[in-house]
Parts: sequence; structure tokens; C-alpha cells
Amino acid sequence: MVPSQNAQLSAAFSGSNPLITGGLGFIGSHVARRLVDYGAHVTVIDNLVPEYGGNWFNVADIKDRINVHIGDIRDQSLIDQLVPGADFIFNLAGQTSHLDSMTDPHTDLAINADAQLSILEACRGQNPATRVVFASTRQLYGKPDFLPVTEEHPTRPVDVNGINKLAGEWYHLLYHDVYEIPACALRLTNTYGPGMRVKDARQTFLGIWIKQALSGETIKVFGDGQQLRDFNYVDDCVNALLIAAISPNAEGKVFNLGSREVISLEKLAQLICEIEPGARYELVPFPEDRKKIDIGDYYADTTLIHKELGWEPSVSLTEGITKTLNFYRENSSEYWGK
Repeated sequence: MVPSQNAQLSAAFSGSNPLITGGLGFIGSHVARRLVDYGAHVTVIDNLVPEYGGNWFNVADIKDRINVHIGDIRDQSLIDQLVPGADFIFNLAGQTSHLDSMTDPHTDLAINADAQLSILEACRGQNPATRVVFASTRQLYGKPDFLPVTEEHPTRPVDVNGINKLAGEWYHLLYHDVYEIPACALRLTNTYGPGMRVKDARQTFLGIWIKQALSGETIKVFGDGQQLRDFNYVDDCVNALLIAAISPNAEGKVFNLGSREVISLEKLAQLICEIEPGARYELVPFPEDRKKIDIGDYYADTTLIHKELGWEPSVSLTEGITKTLNFYRENSSEYWGK
């Protein structure tokens, strides 16, 4: 992020009252920390359901500087209490596991679609001026017809999670178009970094790879390992969320996040092994439940967000993976084995 953008963000958020759903989770906690640094009065809501990634350690350094509500975005009374005072809403709470969405689709529907509608109804009725940024996902594109994937690519989700996230995204766009709520959506790619869930693959496969590398386990790479992906370090993702929140150009629009670096999964595993001495990987057959919902190659075209908002990623994959490994090497007891 260029210094002028940082100064603009600091000025925009200083003294403001942002609300972060999923604020004890991976990305939400990083947003909270940045907003605290900018002088905002931050409120977060998180249900701390063990499977969803919320962790008090994610905010250990700022816990006395934020207002935390342990609760669920499905609790309408709590949402009605928190939305009216929010200048900004970073709507990051969600059920992120693609496999869980297939085994428990109704919970995924309740969190990723129905609860999103409730949040927007609260905005419409009590605070229509609040600026809302919704964390969507690249998963809703399904198997790409072309690469890199632009925002004009057809949306064909391959799992229940993708369908419900698409519904949640469209609710935000609809409420902008009809009720003039300044909302937008960012379609996140594989976001990684300190604080991500690593004890399993519920949030991202890269998390469990990090744990395997540091625990002396073998990294399991599904298939032939030639699937292409792009990745965003969490700081770059946070920059995009904050820039979108203050930019009139973002209102009512959808933007891809992504990276200029595209890498195969096998080469990514090799990179981890180069950075972490003693780490090893192997190619293993795709589990049937994962093979059915795998999207193959994917990497995004980020021309639109660069043109409209001036965002571009700045952390290289090597730098980001190194920072991530260093963090979990020092803090492993807070993220697995409990």
C-alpha cells in the first residue's frame, strides 16, 4: 500500500465506529488491529464456535482496546443492538468450510445467506448510511471457463457454500441498488497469514500444510499437484477491505482479489519445504468428497479493483509464507493441540 493510501485510511477511520462480524477470526482480527492503529473505536462480534476459527489469541495485543460481543450473527436482537451505531460494517462472519456445507447445508444457509439478509434489514431500518463491505469468495465461480477469471465470468458454484455465499453477496448488491445502502463485495481468493485456522482444512488447505510442515508431518498434496492457484497475504486483503469501505467507487460493485503470482500446488509445497528445513510433501490421490467439489485451476484478474480503487497486492508469496511459518513456529500452542 502506498503511503498516500495509508494516510487516507488513517484520516477516514480515526474516531469512527466500525463493526466487524467474525472479528475474533483470522481476517477480522487483522482488520480490527489496523483500525485500532488508525484510532477507530472498534466493535467486534464473534460466536467463537470452535470450528469457525475465532480465537482470543488473535486479538491478545488489542483486547483491551476493542469492544467484544460474544454472540452470533443469527441473533437478530444482538444485530439490532450493534448495527445502529456503526459507521462501517466489515461483514466477515461466515461458515467457510466447503465440506461442512455439504454435510450440514442448513447451517451454512442460516449463516451465509439468512443472517446476511438480517444484517442488511437492520441497516435498512436503522442505519442505511453505514458503509458495508462483504467478504465473498472466488469459490462461487466454480470451474473456470477462462483464466485469469474476471468479474464477468459466469457464477456456477460447485457446493452449497458457494451458492449461499453468492446469495449473501447479491443481497448486499440488491440493498445497495434498491435502498441505497453503500455496500460492496470482495471475492477473496486463498487468504493466508498469521491467525488463520491451521488445525484442519476448514478455512484453507494452506493452513493444514503449515501445521504439517512445523509438526514434522508430511504435507499431503492432492492429485498431481499441478492445479494453479493465487494467494493473498492477509495484510494485502485487509488493505483491500479498508480501501473498499471508504471509496465511493466501490458502492454496489463486486471486485476480485488475487495475486500477480500464480503457482502450482506442488511448487507451493516445495516452497514451504525450502523455507522450513525438514518439511516434506507427497502427492496423494484426491479424496472422493473433495474431488467432486474441486474447481481445478484458478487465478483472478484484478484489473478492476486496481483501476477503480487503486489496490494491488504488495507481499510476495515467499515473504508471506516466511512470516506465516515464523508466527506459527512461535505460537503453535495457541492454534493446535488444544
